[in-house]
Order: sequence, then C-alpha cells, then structure tokens
Amino acid sequence: MGLTCQSSRDKIKTAEELTALMSARQERGEKIVFTNGVFDILHVGHARYLAEARALGDGLVIAVNADESVRSFKGDLRPIVPLGERMEMLASLACVDYVTPFSTRTPTPLIEQIRPAIYVKGGDYREADLPEAEVVRGYGGDVQILSLVAGRSSTNIIARICAAYGPEVPTPGPVAGLAKG
Repeated sequence: MGLTCQSSRDKIKTAEELTALMSARQERGEKIVFTNGVFDILHVGHARYLAEARALGDGLVIAVNADESVRSFKGDLRPIVPLGERMEMLASLACVDYVTPFSTRTPTPLIEQIRPAIYVKGGDYREADLPEAEVVRGYGGDVQILSLVAGRSSTNIIARICAAYGPEVPTPGPVAGLAKG
C-alpha cells in the first residue's frame, strides 16, 4: 500500500475549525505543539526549527501573522509573500499538521482557545520577551525556545538580494532553455 499525501490546502484551518480539531486530538491524549510567526520567505532555518518543534509532540500547529499585522511591526514593504501563499508553503511541509492565520499582535487569543501542551519559538527569542508564555504556563503548558540556525532569516535573505541587485533587480522573464517554439 502506498503512502498518501494530505493536500496542503486541507491543512489550512480557521480558528474555529482548528479549535474543534485540537480539542478532539487532546481528548485522545495527543500532545499538541504550537508556534507562530511571519514565515515570509521560507528557508532552512524555518525547516529545521519546525521539524524540531514537531518532534516534541503528536501534532504541530502554526499560526501565521496576517499581512496587516506584519506591516504593523516590519514596515510597509513586508510581507514579501502574501498570507495565503505563506500558509500554503508551510502546510506543504510534512512536519506541519495545521496552519491558521491570526491578525492580532500576538497569538494569545488563539493560544487561549486551543491550549496547546507546548508553545515553541526559535532561538532568536527569549521566554521573558514572549507575552504568550505567561498564558501557556498559566494553564499548565510548557514553553520552549528551540535551536537557531545562525544567519538564516527572511530579513537576511532580503538584504542579500538587495545588496546583490540594488535597484537593478531582474524582472521576471522566460526561463532559459524553456523558450516556446
């Protein structure tokens, strides 16, 4: 019997759908891991961090900042990739069970709703700087800061592209060797 692949779009849920799904999984004794972020330009740091997070429990949920919320703390030029596409990319990863958007400054309301067993953030964070940590610890959950892949971030990738191309960013065109004929 072959392996089946869940459609990435099937992994994208509203907060209400996610709450019901997580409640059922938690009733079965499953340990849910939760993280959140922008995930603007997916890179190896994200991939390693998410795999590490998933290994801590029975399911991984990612809450993704809505475009408006990203602009509020990263400026008008971000995000580069729109919310729907960021969620679909994350949902396509095997280690990810569910993806949901959120538009508040922090995912605290969503965390209060689904009450994950473990809340994780990458190594570029400190627990003392996470307002969500108090909420998670308040209901008996665990907060963990995971590994960091040094020098790997969406911001660094954007900076490298700007440094390499400056105002001369190439315009999209036909891919070499794939000309229509």
